[in-house]
Amino acid sequence: MTAFQELLTTQDELDGLYGPPMEAVTSKTIDHLDVHCREFIARSPFVLLATADASGRCDVSPKGGPPGFVGIVDDHRLLIPDAPGNRRIDSLRNVFENPQIGLLFLIPSLEETLRVNGKVAIVRDEALLAERELGGKPAKVGLGVEVEEAFLHCAKAFKRSGLWRPDEWQSLDGLARPAEIWRDHMKLPGLTTEGVQDILDDDYVNNLVWRS
Repeated sequence: MTAFQELLTTQDELDGLYGPPMEAVTSKTIDHLDVHCREFIARSPFVLLATADASGRCDVSPKGGPPGFVGIVDDHRLLIPDAPGNRRIDSLRNVFENPQIGLLFLIPSLEETLRVNGKVAIVRDEALLAERELGGKPAKVGLGVEVEEAFLHCAKAFKRSGLWRPDEWQSLDGLARPAEIWRDHMKLPGLTTEGVQDILDDDYVNNLVWRS
């Protein structure tokens, strides 16, 4: 494998390329959830959740639910209920080793995003979790976030990507089906694409809400 060439190795080199940010960029960061942040989160059905373990190994996990599924406890705290998944629980495991978290909230069709950074803990507060239940069942645990930074992120990435513009979406022709990709990655004997698809179909029908 060819190694990467011409690496930057110091902060000064990086700063020399980019220069300092504008005052408007640095001053937009606040240390709490103001009315705009709260409204954004209340309308968001999707958040990307970034954590890391003690060694620095990073993980980004998508979380979704009805708009407002992430609970706003107060101006400094959020609660993200943990929905059933594949039981890897990478994000939850990372919390024990590294209590920092980064969140990116999205609202469909809106090109600006909301970034929230802070400290995180695993919460089993039954009263709080009951308020965030889906399908008649509360989550087993939630991620309690203590907000340290919150700010609106500009729309440049979404404008460049055309993510919310269906007329610019690429065709999926020639792309392997997700079931085929999973089959090839897992390499389990006797597992077929059809078998993986059957598992997915059942999972998507029966495991989209909190379950005991």
